[in-house]
Amino acid sequence: MMEYGYSEKVLDVFKNPHNIGEIKDADAIGKVGNPACGDLLWMFLKIGKGRHVIEDAKVKTFGCVAAIATSSILTDMIKGKTLEDALRISKQDVVSELNGLPRQKVHCSVLAVDALKEAAYDYYTRSGISVPEDVKRAHEHNSIVAERIEHME
Repeated sequence: MMEYGYSEKVLDVFKNPHNIGEIKDADAIGKVGNPACGDLLWMFLKIGKGRHVIEDAKVKTFGCVAAIATSSILTDMIKGKTLEDALRISKQDVVSELNGLPRQKVHCSVLAVDALKEAAYDYYTRSGISVPEDVKRAHEHNSIVAERIEHME
């Protein structure tokens, strides 16, 4: 049954989100926002050295049903993956994992994926590792959006 256009899985993850909170000694932190809808998301990662495996992932999400569900499900999807493999997850992968989202809420999946890219950017720069071009581009875009949000406050 689709309530308010959301799948049962979206509503279940929203009502029972996973991996909520902060990692105090995080190896990477990504923060993104969407000025159009006001959603804000922080992603915290604990990454193992060597192969750069994501050992833990948590989020703090201030937003709608879709923002909370997409950020929560993405943390489940990336745990145990290398950072490189996690970065291959697309917004469509997140939407599919949730059995769909209403069209007007798909931007929330982009927010979750962008938070992962911001956390990856943070990790690469902190670790002195060359930042992949797609992560650099995402960071530049997210920086412009963050500046707009700051001017709105």
